Amino acid sequence: MIRVRLREAIERHERATGEKVTYSSLARATGLSRSTIEAIGSRPGYQPSLFVIDQLCTALRCDLAELLERVPSRGARKAL
Repeated sequence: MIRVRLREAIERHERATGEKVTYSSLARATGLSRSTIEAIGSRPGYQPSLFVIDQLCTALRCDLAELLERVPSRGARKAL
């Protein structure tokens, strides 16, 4: 499963820039709805599109690796 580490990315951005980031300010910066950003930040299984991920990375000035984390799923199939 891929987990979006939005809260961690926001905190990292705030520490690096000194800017306070809210879901509302992130919605304005990305053009995404606040409800979408809330869903990403609060629902572990939420799967945003690549477009949304790109918008978040741009607004938070972060790389994919800083925003996404691969978490092994329970009962996952073994690799080849």
